Amino acid sequence: MTNEMDGTSDVDGTDEPNEADGRVATDGADGPLRGLTVVEAGSMISGPTVGRLLADFGATVIKVEHPEFGDHIRNFGPQRGETGLWHKYLSRNKRSVTLDLSAERGQTVFRDLVSEADVLIENFRPGTFERWNLGYGRLREVAPGLVMLRMSGFGQDGPYAEKPGFGTLAEAMSGFAYLNGFPDREPLLPPTGLADSIAALYATFSVMFALYDREVNGGSGQCIDVSLIEPIFNVLGPQPLRYQQLGEVEARSGNRSTSSAPRNVYRTKDDRWVAISASAQPLAMRTFDAIGRPDLKDDPRFSTNERRLENVEELDAIIQEWMDEHTRKEVLAAFDAADATLAPVYNVEDILHDEHYRAREATVTVDDPDLGEAVVQSVVPKFSETPGRVRHLGADLGEHNDAVYGDLLGYDEELRAELGEEGVV
Repeated sequence: MTNEMDGTSDVDGTDEPNEADGRVATDGADGPLRGLTVVEAGSMISGPTVGRLLADFGATVIKVEHPEFGDHIRNFGPQRGETGLWHKYLSRNKRSVTLDLSAERGQTVFRDLVSEADVLIENFRPGTFERWNLGYGRLREVAPGLVMLRMSGFGQDGPYAEKPGFGTLAEAMSGFAYLNGFPDREPLLPPTGLADSIAALYATFSVMFALYDREVNGGSGQCIDVSLIEPIFNVLGPQPLRYQQLGEVEARSGNRSTSSAPRNVYRTKDDRWVAISASAQPLAMRTFDAIGRPDLKDDPRFSTNERRLENVEELDAIIQEWMDEHTRKEVLAAFDAADATLAPVYNVEDILHDEHYRAREATVTVDDPDLGEAVVQSVVPKFSETPGRVRHLGADLGEHNDAVYGDLLGYDEELRAELGEEGVV
């Protein structure tokens, strides 16, 4: 694997400020992926999420953006002034360079950059990289061990391959939207990039599988094809098996489950919400204890999971009636005392004030030159010996051009200036 670009590392793993730029230490080589060099030619959510995950754990991730407008994520969603919050989150721990991949000289620079990399991430429409003479076969000539991750809406082949693909389309076509929502209402899309994020998780572990094969098994580099529609289809459970074996198409069931009861959300006396999931027989029995109705254990309508599903309307009405008489604090106490499974329905404000989230250090405060003190989710999962960390949030467009093109590729100042004048970088 390639070395760090500038030879520096924060070996003690602390978050000491970097005097040169006023933010937490840059590109510290203290995670399990230290020494791994990644080029990210991605935009919006899916590809950049993979880059973020790798960067969180110590990989040097070089984010390639168009010189004029950069990644569209910079202007997507909520903004503070001219600063995009999605960009600050998704581009954290990465280095930003500018490069016009549609320009011939830009393609030459990109091949030079890839020659120094272990991993390349791209999520352009299939065929785009080939049109730019940057297909896997061409790039492998300069980087024989390259692991190239290709993310797209529908995959690199098939009848829909060249269609524009976005997370919303994947959420619709995967079956997710059809299952999500209430039976008497329209299919419900998620409020955030769910398909993109799920695909990114699949893509991240696929990259690590490929690196393991290369480094441990003596394998070569390889090309990985991840669509947005297949990963989210995979997490929906045995839908094909159920259809093929039973002839059933699962329908929307709202907050209820088709597999267990009680399972729903309930409004408390103080107009708050809680969620119950009693997916096993003992948990259902403890729910009856929690609401002061141990007699329901012997009620034939609710004695087994099958019977509870058949009588779920009556069961939910009984539970809701009890909820109407108790505040959320009282509900939580009663269910804790019965060791029953219930949780409050949180918004982000609730999460940030919750003692368990705090104890787990689920968020971290980062000093950012644009936002000041900025709170973001911490790195997960937690490693005992080589934890990842948030070193800085998203960089300015092209902030690391000189460091990457000068220090890593050895381009002298004159050449860098020439590329800038031509609009290549």
